[in-house]
Amino acid sequence: MIPGGGQPDMQQLFQQAQKMQQDLARAQEELARTEVEGQAGGGLVKATVTGSGELRGLVIDPKAVDPEDTETLADLVVAAVQAANENAQQLQQQKLGPLAQGLGGMPGLPF
Repeated sequence: MIPGGGQPDMQQLFQQAQKMQQDLARAQEELARTEVEGQAGGGLVKATVTGSGELRGLVIDPKAVDPEDTETLADLVVAAVQAANENAQQLQQQKLGPLAQGLGGMPGLPF
């Protein structure tokens, strides 16, 4: 409720929403540049993804390569990528969570 029973200043609300959207866009850009890592097999396979979830790198220790058992290697790759993506999701929550909550309370915004 606005003190004195007046209507909320729509211009001020609009400016707040614009600023929050700009902050959100900046945070999303930062996430796209930030890299996080996940690993599996005690570090035999390491995956690097951006904070937005884009796979950027994959390192496989030669000890993980057994031509007779490619299934285990595939499982390690999948596990490393999943771990990296989980780390990226945590980073997203840290960066975007407060901003998204702030935007969620504003009427007429798609959040």
